[in-house]
Amino acid sequence: MDIVYLRDLRIPAVIGVFEWERRVRQVIAIDLDMACDVARAARTDALADALDYKAVAKRLIGFVEESRFQLVETLAERIAELVRQEFQVGWIRVRINKTGAVRGARDVGVIIERGRRPFPAASEGHDSD
Repeated sequence: MDIVYLRDLRIPAVIGVFEWERRVRQVIAIDLDMACDVARAARTDALADALDYKAVAKRLIGFVEESRFQLVETLAERIAELVRQEFQVGWIRVRINKTGAVRGARDVGVIIERGRRPFPAASEGHDSD
């Protein structure tokens, strides 16, 4: 199985538990790793046979901009559900970065994986996780 990924998708969102966070939009950054078989798309060179990462991004932008979650954990879970259902993705890793949420920390956030992992964890080689 192959991975189609999307990195650093920045979307303004109302997210947080504090009163001031409910009144402003904060920019969150989303990274996705989505398992899919790219062999058919590679053979046909047709977008119809590929996981359309632009369509995924557009759908997430609309979803996140309209959301009003308190926790990044909830947002991550809903993103995973949405992508898995609407784009027929069997496994997904969602990373949400809420930059500036903790003074002194460059990033803070959550990483979740949902679905059946198509490969062993040790073989990934991602240095950003």
